[in-house]
Amino acid sequence: MSEHQHRADDRSVADAYLELLHHRGIEYLFGNGGTDFGPIIDAYARRVQADEPVPQPVTVPHEIPAMAMAHGYAMVSGRTPAVMVHTIAGTANAIGGLINANRAQVPMLFSAGRTPLTEGDALGARDMHIHWAQESFDQGSMAREWVKWDYELRAGADLVSVVDRALAVAATEPRGPVYLTLPREVLAARHDGGAVAVPKRMVPGGTVADPAAVALAADALAGARRPIIITRSLGRDPAAVPLLAALAHTVGAAVYDPYPTHANLPFDHPLHLVTSPEAALADADVVLVVDSDVPWTPKRAEPRPDATVIGLAADPLYSRYPVRGFRVDINLPGSTRRTLAALHGEVARRPLDGLATDERRAAVGRDAARLRAAADERAVIARGAGVLQKPWFTRCLDEVLDDGAIIVDELGCDITQLQRTTTGGFYGVSQAGVLGWSIGAALGAKLAAPERSVVAVMGDGSYLFGAPAATHWVARKMDLPVLFLVWNNAKWGAVEGATRMVYPHGWAVRTGSFPFSDLSPSLDYELLCQAAGGHGERVEDPAELPAALERGLKAVREGRQALLNLVAH
Repeated sequence: MSEHQHRADDRSVADAYLELLHHRGIEYLFGNGGTDFGPIIDAYARRVQADEPVPQPVTVPHEIPAMAMAHGYAMVSGRTPAVMVHTIAGTANAIGGLINANRAQVPMLFSAGRTPLTEGDALGARDMHIHWAQESFDQGSMAREWVKWDYELRAGADLVSVVDRALAVAATEPRGPVYLTLPREVLAARHDGGAVAVPKRMVPGGTVADPAAVALAADALAGARRPIIITRSLGRDPAAVPLLAALAHTVGAAVYDPYPTHANLPFDHPLHLVTSPEAALADADVVLVVDSDVPWTPKRAEPRPDATVIGLAADPLYSRYPVRGFRVDINLPGSTRRTLAALHGEVARRPLDGLATDERRAAVGRDAARLRAAADERAVIARGAGVLQKPWFTRCLDEVLDDGAIIVDELGCDITQLQRTTTGGFYGVSQAGVLGWSIGAALGAKLAAPERSVVAVMGDGSYLFGAPAATHWVARKMDLPVLFLVWNNAKWGAVEGATRMVYPHGWAVRTGSFPFSDLSPSLDYELLCQAAGGHGERVEDPAELPAALERGLKAVREGRQALLNLVAH
C-alpha cells in the first residue's frame, strides 16, 4: 500500500476535526499558523484532494485581525466562528481580541495548537528546538479568565463530545468564547473514534426570567410616572430590537443609548435618544436597564433612592465583572428577546393611563428633535471650520451610504450625526475597548454579508493597533472590498481625554504636553492600502469630504478595498 493510500484510508484526528467542524456549521476557520499546524494542513490537503467538505481556511498573518475577523463575522452572521492560533505565542497575541469577544458576548471556538507532549518517536512528537521553550505548565491559564470553558483534547475518541460541548457552551447565554488546545500528537494520531457525521450531543437552550419577577417589573413600568430605558448592546440579537421599540412605545419611555455597541433602535426612532441618561435620572421613578454594563457614571449621577431599577439581560449583574456596584432592584436574567417579549406582554395586560403615556411620548419626541437640531448645528459649524471635524465627517458619511450599509465604528464617528435605520447597520467596539478591532472586524462583517457595503471607521491609533499591513493583505487575498476611514488626529485622543478628566488643571493641560498619546509624525496611511492594490487618498479639506467618500465607495463597489486618510490636525 502506498503512503498516499494509507493516509487516505486511515484518517487522522485532525481530519476528523475538520469534518466535524463542517458538520457543525462552521463555515470558516480563521488561522494563524505555526509548527503545530502540520496535521491540520495535511488534513486540509487530503480532504480537498478527495473533494470532502471542510470549513474554508482563512489565513490571517496576525492574531489581532484573526480574532477581529471572527468577531465581525459572528456579530453580523449570528453564527459561531472558529479560530486557530499557534501554541502559547499565538494565544498571547490573541488575548486582546479574546477580551473583546468575552465582554461583547460573542460565541467563538478559539483554539490553539499545543507544544508536542512527548520527546519520543510518536508521530507529531517534538522535533524542533522551540518545542521545549514554548511549553507552559498550564496553557489554558493564559486565556481562562476570558473564556467560558477551556480544555485540552487528550484523545481522538473524545473529539465529538469535546467539540459539541465547546460549541454548546459558547452559544449558551450569556454567550462567549471557549478555548480548546490541540496537542500535535493527538491531532496526528489515527482517528479511531467512529463517525463524526452524527447528531449534536448537546445544544444551547433559551432562557427567560422568572414570571413573578417579570410581573413585578410590569407593575412598576405600568404605574410609572417617568419611566426611562437605558441600553447599549440589545441589538446583538436583532429580533430584540422591535420588542424594545414596542415596549418603549407602550409605556412612553425614552430609550437612552449613549455608547451603543450595536444598532439598538433605528437612529431616527422618535423615542431613541443617543445621549447620556444622567440628567433624566434625577426625575425617573422607574429605570429599565437592558443589556447595558455601565448605564450611568456613578461620579456624575445615580438613580433616585426611591426609584425602581430593573435589570434585564442574560446576566443583569454582569457577574464576571469583579467590581460593579450598579443597583438592580428587580433582576430579570435570561434571553433578552424572550424576557422583553414576556415583559411587554405583561405590561400590555395592565391598565395604563393613555393620556399620560401620550404626553410622555410627545415630550421625548421634543427632546429628540432638540438633540437632532443641535447635531445639525454642530455639523454646519464643523463644515466651515477649515479643518476636518467629526460632526461634519460623520454627517457626510451618513448621507453617502445606502441604508443597507454596515458601519463598524471604533472611536471614529460622532454617532449623534447618524440616521441609520436598518437593524444590524451599526457596530461599535466592545465594552472592553481593546483597540485594533474595527479594521479586522469589518473584513469579518464583509465575509458574512458580501452583498452589503461595509465601512470601518477608526482613529489612527486604532488603525495602528490593528496590524494594518496584515489586514490589508487579507482583504486582498480574500477579495473583501471594505472602505477604511482613518481619523488621523495624530494622537490617541482617548489617552489625552482621560488625562484631562482626571487632571483638568494639571501639568499636562497647562503645558500641552501629553506623553504616550502623541502619534506624530503621521504615516501616509493611504499608501498602505495602495500597496495592497487598493484605492487610497489623503483628505484634508472639509469641502472635499463628500466627493472623496463617493470615490472610496465607488472603488469598493468595483471590488477594490479603499482607505481615506482623514487628516484632522
